[in-house]
Amino acid sequence: MNKKIIIIPIIAIIGVFTIMSLDSSEEDDDVVFHVTLADPQLYQDGIHTDTFEIESGEYYFRFVPNGSSPEILSISLDGYNLEFSEDFKLKNTLHETGISEYFTWEYLGENKVVILEDQKIEISINPNGNLMGSVSVSILQN
Repeated sequence: MNKKIIIIPIIAIIGVFTIMSLDSSEEDDDVVFHVTLADPQLYQDGIHTDTFEIESGEYYFRFVPNGSSPEILSISLDGYNLEFSEDFKLKNTLHETGISEYFTWEYLGENKVVILEDQKIEISINPNGNLMGSVSVSILQN
């Protein structure tokens, strides 16, 4: 009887982690660009630039910020028939649970982009002087 009490929760936990890993691997299929900026050497003259190929469609930005992330993250996309620029502003939200307090962070700004035709894109990410603050930036297809 005691073995069943221990084994059932373990099986349930393994099942949850398996489902979560399947969901995250499906999400990764839609990622067309990703970078984690956590080192000043990733910037040249204070700006990170990269190029990538993208197909026509609707896309959105996904960020993984934290308390040390740049307060303003300026991102521009330039392509054959695309000019996109946005200054994303970091917002922190205090959560109080009664026994603890913690913050979450998110970038606010226009995070959707429509690409009209397949093309090569140059992305520029400017942390506005905060080269030490870490942040991950992804572009995913809708």
